[in-house]
Amino acid sequence: MTVVIALTVLAFIILVHELGHFIAARRIGIPVYEFSLGFGYKLFSLKRKGVEYSLRLIPLGGYVRMAGEEPGDLDDPNGYSQRTPLEKIRVAFAGPFMNFILALLIFVYTYAFIGIPQAPDEPVIGQVVSDKPADRAGLKVNDQILEVNGRKVNTWDEFTALLSNYKAGDNLQLKVLRDNKVLYFNVVPEEDSSGNPVIGVVGEIKFVKQSIIKSIKYGIQQTYQLTVLLLSGLWLLISGGASASDIAGPVGITKLVGEAAQVGTVFLLGFTAFLSINLGIINLLPIPALDGSRIVFALVEIIRRRPLEPEKEGFIHWLGFLFLIFLIIIVTFNDIMKLIKG
Repeated sequence: MTVVIALTVLAFIILVHELGHFIAARRIGIPVYEFSLGFGYKLFSLKRKGVEYSLRLIPLGGYVRMAGEEPGDLDDPNGYSQRTPLEKIRVAFAGPFMNFILALLIFVYTYAFIGIPQAPDEPVIGQVVSDKPADRAGLKVNDQILEVNGRKVNTWDEFTALLSNYKAGDNLQLKVLRDNKVLYFNVVPEEDSSGNPVIGVVGEIKFVKQSIIKSIKYGIQQTYQLTVLLLSGLWLLISGGASASDIAGPVGITKLVGEAAQVGTVFLLGFTAFLSINLGIINLLPIPALDGSRIVFALVEIIRRRPLEPEKEGFIHWLGFLFLIFLIIIVTFNDIMKLIKG
């Protein structure tokens, strides 16, 4: 189920990205031959008004095949290669732009129709993570924690502070109030990825819905803050302040999406917005085969007052595509090794 959710999230983000290219190309008047979600073997296709809409086997990308991009088609007067530099920039930028718009819309929807999460002071369990110590011990949602090993608990912060005093493997006796009945549970914490003791519970969260105006305001702020955060992380990676092993590939993203889905819908939506912004930023990098390189080539065309030879540009994009495939292989290997090592 985790894999299905992850693939659905990624496919939706990619679909919106490619839709941006598609709409921009059609508005400019560039003929579109194919709108594809995924790469590789064609699983399904449907042709409408001269455009083939296809679904392919490998759901890790997509593309919009336009006129004027392939050998033998470069002289099409309506094709991409014959368009002005500004029109090329519009088409290239439209995909990443749609990813930022998608993130903004997700945040606006979340704030307006679900609400902003707020944690009450009461030590009440809002969610029990499946197959974690609390779940195996029998704790349930809405259970109120009264004591931990005989020490009274008045707030959720007190509960988490008490929990941090113990180590993974210690035996904890929790006194719990459930349906006006006092119950006792023995729970053995385990370590999380940071080495902290956890039992797999989340505090009760109440969602306060916002007005549309406030939701738009908060959505813009959140999109901006996440963009700055991701750019800062990218700079750390480039400057050597972060390791390449910190990058998550398809396997790692699948795991993270699954964890977000376990916590709740609002967290899954937030992580989807995060991934969408991430995809937008990555595609704006001046790496051959990405949208950023197309923008760079268009800017070079403005400076030179003539485009780069199509054969040279195509070869550069081909090298970039090989680099991206190599990078995906490396990060996927790192993801698998992290799973094996726990």
